[in-house]
Amino acid sequence: MSRVAVKRRILRVKDTVRTRGIDSLAAEEPLEIRLNGTPLTVTMRTPGDDFDLAAGFLVSEGAVGSADDIATIRYCAGATVDGENTYNVLDVRLAPGIPAPEPRNFYTTSSCGVCGKASLEAVRTVARWSAGDDPVELAQSTVALLPGRLRAAQRVFDRTGGLHAAGLFTAEGEPLCVREDVGRHNAVDKLLGWALRNGRLPLRGTVLMVSGRASFELVQKAVMGGVPVLTAVSAPSSLAVELAAEEGLTLIGFLRGDSMNVYTGERRLRPSGGAASDGVPSDGVTSGGVTSDGLASGGVAQDVTSGVGHGSAGALSPG
Repeated sequence: MSRVAVKRRILRVKDTVRTRGIDSLAAEEPLEIRLNGTPLTVTMRTPGDDFDLAAGFLVSEGAVGSADDIATIRYCAGATVDGENTYNVLDVRLAPGIPAPEPRNFYTTSSCGVCGKASLEAVRTVARWSAGDDPVELAQSTVALLPGRLRAAQRVFDRTGGLHAAGLFTAEGEPLCVREDVGRHNAVDKLLGWALRNGRLPLRGTVLMVSGRASFELVQKAVMGGVPVLTAVSAPSSLAVELAAEEGLTLIGFLRGDSMNVYTGERRLRPSGGAASDGVPSDGVTSGGVTSDGLASGGVAQDVTSGVGHGSAGALSPG
């Protein structure tokens, strides 16, 4: 089943020239996740790695922590009145003794996975593992390589120009797994599901790299997976920085070339080629505080894989 891109006839316009052509669009379809036969949530996603997406969603919700917590994942047959399987409905059966989370009363969109939650406390879940006690350190030069390596592992973006990406890397910058999706939160859930189904949770000693911004929800997902370092090509939100500081997670934003902003957990970042020369003492930035310049501080798995296919700097959009 390959439904990650859809071809459509279009009109291309450049100055006064008009031409007809074919364009490839990133597929976006609903996926209903059922738990023990009961509808749990619906998310708009790019088809592909759906089993990982469902498993990772349950990791993010704090419902499961190992592959043994899930008995089966399967597509529901006969999802339409004529008996055709749309591959848009999944049923997850939890292992005996594993309690089910409360069903969500909203659907998740491709842009915001928690739209509809009324309060911060309603979103926060209890983490199984502590990111703060992970002693991993990374060289600044290694971190600078991650956007390019994430880009190199993407496959569908070249065809569509419309997907976010998330990648897991070792502390040495070696890629472990990459996923693409129209929703950045889906891409991260697909990574967490891959890790759970392959017995890799908690993800100690790893780095999560995401295209676009670092939202509160992405920090939460990193914490729920035991990831100690989250990097993004764009800005984090204030709540993302607050949560990262509380949980001891290293949060890096605006990662572009050799430039980056370290918002929390700077102890994990080793200078490359000697001591830092910015004139700022190590305590110049405090969690939850402000620096003197006003900067906030604070499914089949395919290794290394882009689960929805195998494809410019444009993929790392700040949107």
